[in-house]
Amino acid sequence: MKVVAIIQARMGSTRLPGKIMKEILGKPVILWDLDRISLSKLIDEIVVAIPYGKENDVIVDTIKEYNDKIVITRGSENDVLDRYYQAAVQANADVVVRITSDCPLIDPVVIDNVIEQFLDNDCDYCSNSLTRTYPRGLDTEVFSFKSLEEAWKEAKKDHEREHVTPYIIENPDKFKLLNVANGIDLSHLRWTLDTKDDFEFISAIYKWIYPKKQLFLMDDIFELLGKKPELIDINRHIEQKQVHGG
Repeated sequence: MKVVAIIQARMGSTRLPGKIMKEILGKPVILWDLDRISLSKLIDEIVVAIPYGKENDVIVDTIKEYNDKIVITRGSENDVLDRYYQAAVQANADVVVRITSDCPLIDPVVIDNVIEQFLDNDCDYCSNSLTRTYPRGLDTEVFSFKSLEEAWKEAKKDHEREHVTPYIIENPDKFKLLNVANGIDLSHLRWTLDTKDDFEFISAIYKWIYPKKQLFLMDDIFELLGKKPELIDINRHIEQKQVHGG
């Protein structure tokens, strides 16, 4: 059984264009994403699914120069479901792990926990965001290739095509869904990258923790925020868009 992480990425962003190429400690966000995802013990392969278009070539060049073992596929800008499905086909995935490129604080331990729950339970889809208890920015979705293929064939509505998993999530009569909850509710914390304030917050986290502990996890960030709660105020006011692409 091949477990493939597919990260959707693009230069276009309505709130913060080019956000995944913004640098934290001298390295683009997309590379921090890949570094942290690669620490997963249960992911067999990482694929980055990028839209066609010259503006996205910089992502390809950056990743290839950094790690030529990362597989890059290209597809539709707007039909992200098709882009994602084609990437899964090319990777010969049995199980797909969906992570978006705006999560440079993604936790490999959290990723593996969601994968484990998917593998240990008879479900079609498993995530830690059906009922949110993790900080926003640690979102991990795991689903079977079969479920992805059914969504790709059956999804007709714009929001089902512009994003990847709405068809699965919104049809619990067709798919068995499983939520993974955190021990304490941290859903009020915002660790995702969508605005300049988000970037300032995430950069501050890296600057405080990374020099001392390069492999830092969710608990390390939470501990820092307990000592420096003023960091939470940097992006506390940001309202999250309901669904995001990539």
